[in-house]
Amino acid sequence: MTQHLADALTSDSGLPTTTGTRPGWWREAVIYQVYPRSFADSNGDGMGDLEGIRSRLPYLKELGVDAVWLSPFYASPQADAGYDVADYRAIDPMFGTLHDADAVIREAHGLGLRIIVDLVPNHCSDQHEWFKQALREGPGTPLRERFHFRPGQGADGSEPPNDWESIFGGPAWTRVPDGEWYLHLFAPEQPDFNWEHPAVQDEFRSILRFWLDLGADGFRIDVAHGLVKAPGLPDLGRDEQLKLLGNQVLPFFDQDGVHEIYRSWRKVLDEYAGDRIGVAEAWTPSADRTALYLRPDELHQAFNFHYLSTGWDAVALRATIDDSLDSMRPVGAPTTWVLSNHDVVRHRTRFGSLERARAAALLMLALPGSAYVYQGEELGLPEVTDLPDEVRQDPSFFKENGQEGLRDGCRVPIPWSGDQAPYGFGDGGSWLPQPAEWAGLSVEAQTGDPASTLELYRAALRIRRERGDLGAGDAVEWLEAPEGVLAFRRGDFVCTVNTTGEPVRMTPPGTVLLASGDAADPADPGVLGADTAVWWQG
Repeated sequence: MTQHLADALTSDSGLPTTTGTRPGWWREAVIYQVYPRSFADSNGDGMGDLEGIRSRLPYLKELGVDAVWLSPFYASPQADAGYDVADYRAIDPMFGTLHDADAVIREAHGLGLRIIVDLVPNHCSDQHEWFKQALREGPGTPLRERFHFRPGQGADGSEPPNDWESIFGGPAWTRVPDGEWYLHLFAPEQPDFNWEHPAVQDEFRSILRFWLDLGADGFRIDVAHGLVKAPGLPDLGRDEQLKLLGNQVLPFFDQDGVHEIYRSWRKVLDEYAGDRIGVAEAWTPSADRTALYLRPDELHQAFNFHYLSTGWDAVALRATIDDSLDSMRPVGAPTTWVLSNHDVVRHRTRFGSLERARAAALLMLALPGSAYVYQGEELGLPEVTDLPDEVRQDPSFFKENGQEGLRDGCRVPIPWSGDQAPYGFGDGGSWLPQPAEWAGLSVEAQTGDPASTLELYRAALRIRRERGDLGAGDAVEWLEAPEGVLAFRRGDFVCTVNTTGEPVRMTPPGTVLLASGDAADPADPGVLGADTAVWWQG
């Protein structure tokens, strides 16, 4: 180990522990998700990497975000884009080395940015040493107890132990040569850990400390709701295809036993200075269930998937905003707001237009709490819907009865510069092809253009930083507004959002600070344009 890395293993982030006047930087932070393989390629192999990320950190600082969440970069066979981890303490060579990870963390801290790393505790890779050893040792041996191995049903054990389906399609069980079956809620290459086993719990507390010692400011916890399964692994008892991202009540999701795990993790996080945090990817049946993950002795944030799943409708959006704020308030946790990520269709395409996507961004950034921005949404990137089958890599795409298999469309490498692919992503092409029309959506093409989506995000994030009444707090004051329009006040700030396809006349609540689009009549501020959001100084 070099002295540089040894120093890193004992370093603190050195960053302030508060944002504005509220304790806890995460309460009103804007966090940018980097999908490493699609962000920036430094070595020309067509795949993004850690050095590429490090080189683009100044861009994220200029954009105005507070923290960066890195999707997995661990050693992995890449059966599920790195969410099948073979070694939680090593970097996959396609992304670089542990020294590269250290450099990203250190340089980010030097720019005043925090780093959140992705942690995948529900399952590992079938190439993880524990699982390979469990296969070698055979039935009834101690290593098998760290996973869910079971005998099959039927006279010859040829039927799966229960009727659970994989999220990616097909049975959630795979049989091994000695006759036993193992559980995998996702791909067969992703065996589920048995979180009832103390060795699993000990191992992940050690993994937490490894990355905290390296300087990580927190963890995004993949499938945080899935670690504990119902006792006895009962049959689902119904013919229902599971959803990758949904709120179904299921015997392997959102079991109450997960909360004791996160209480033990919170103790580890609290051992470290600098407000290190845990962020739950928890798909639950309701916002109230999500709030349970955020009690004062558990995690700090959870993704607000109820908001992400809400359509472009004023009534529905207001109801979700109220429900989200009301649910988080009793546990004292900030609400999070998110429009896109690496698992869902980009919101420009979901909402049907760039105008709606721009308006949705201003709405999200005006709400109290923490906001998440997925790489490329600040460029107004649409979903890539016409990828040829031969380039797709989403494992669910290859299952006959799996999900839509279209997650690759939101993972296409983002454009940085130039008028031809790969648009500055790297010198060796890109692992997924980029559309020709992305030349006009690159960072270079949009920088300095006041009408561009990138400059809209930069302006919104600058205003949000400058104003103490944005981000802070846990409530909004709704104002009277025409049908199809959202209007709320926060101190002397007002946000209005027209979700209709027609201009709407209303009394101007102040002076315009920022607008997502032009009014129907620029000379008449009393007209709120179709699918437009406006920030006002009240």
